[in-house]
Amino acid sequence: MKIPVRLQALTAIPALVAVTPSPAFASLTPDIGSASSGVQQSTAATTVAFVGATVWDGTGSEPTSGATIVVTDGTIVSVSTTGGIPADAEIVLLEGKYVIPGLIDTHAHVSGRWMENGGDDIVERVKADLGLFAAYGVTTVNSLGDAVEVIEARDEIADAAGLANLLASGPVITAREPSEAAASAREVVAAGADWLKLRIDDNLGTSEKMPWQAVEAVVNVGREAGVPVATHIFYLEDARRALEMGAGLIAHSVRDADVDDEFATGLTESGVCYVPTLTREVSTFVYGRRPGFFDEEFFTARAMASEVERLSDSTYMEQVRTSETAARYRVALVQALANLTALHEAGVRIAFGTDAGPPGRFPGFFEHMELALMVGGAGLTPTEALRTATGTAAECLGLDDVGTLEPGKRADFLVLGASPFRDITNTKTLEQVYVGGRPVLKEEYGEG
Repeated sequence: MKIPVRLQALTAIPALVAVTPSPAFASLTPDIGSASSGVQQSTAATTVAFVGATVWDGTGSEPTSGATIVVTDGTIVSVSTTGGIPADAEIVLLEGKYVIPGLIDTHAHVSGRWMENGGDDIVERVKADLGLFAAYGVTTVNSLGDAVEVIEARDEIADAAGLANLLASGPVITAREPSEAAASAREVVAAGADWLKLRIDDNLGTSEKMPWQAVEAVVNVGREAGVPVATHIFYLEDARRALEMGAGLIAHSVRDADVDDEFATGLTESGVCYVPTLTREVSTFVYGRRPGFFDEEFFTARAMASEVERLSDSTYMEQVRTSETAARYRVALVQALANLTALHEAGVRIAFGTDAGPPGRFPGFFEHMELALMVGGAGLTPTEALRTATGTAAECLGLDDVGTLEPGKRADFLVLGASPFRDITNTKTLEQVYVGGRPVLKEEYGEG
């Protein structure tokens, strides 16, 4: 008997989140606030030439073999196979390696919760979160739903070495009265938010959605202030209406029904981007049993031990295994995958996002899982998936200084040991991360 496509997708999910080897990564640790690395280093030099790698620039062009990237003061000066190397440049040899732009997560959460044995200092806690993202190759994070203190921390740690770049929305606006919702939006705008965040969802029928009059009030404040609005949605009709009202980002997959041509056309004509956050669904059911990735070196090298212990508790796993909510979100993932395939084929701009950061959604690691799901579950090619996480993600966030490896852009890029274009899981052969031209990782056991 032939398995229906969606049932086949459902049964394939465990394989998409299974263990993949990544031996090089375990010996590398994040180097926050200093410059050293397991790949040949750049330290004090003003100009650095990264020589010999196969470079994929994130623009949609084919990879270029034997390329040289020249970086001065953290900004890319040139990427070519023929250009000269400045006489005073430090040389970093990358023959046999693959260089891609740093990953951009357009929907994650930075709260400071991922600092093991953390204290009360929100700045240090946010730095720990951003250091973790960066160590996994996520060099820009759009935090959609955090605290005003995270916005303040963003400003204090701007350009700090070893950290992902941060955009922050402040608290999710939840007021139900239009006047109160508008007032909350103005407060967040005044605090310096990069985005406004709304949540239009009834949590599988267990709560009331934000009234549309309140949604409209927030969208109007955002329009007046020039601050875009990201909307959490679950249902197709809610996504459609949010788009019609002027939402700037559909921040989750439609998970209740097949998307239609009208919705796809609305997205393409408006230019609004669609963020799948597939791993958000995975996190709701995968801990019903101890997941295979708990034994993966790429995961264990940085995983918060206390969180792994919590999720591995037999009582907790039994609760997840028998949860009706978890079962419904597992089915929702299959719908999300089908809708991602349809919207991608319709030419909608897909922006990479994971919803990583809350409990059970491991920052940095979940981004690599998301890429695997986009390829193995929704049928994107590795290059198409990477494009959503680099050049397209930057466009969707309105960022013109990151996302691609071109002259004038910030030197945020990853050094990989194997080709991610042949196998998307080769993003886990991560050997070095550069943010603003500065290396993030250092090798514990001496330089290789």
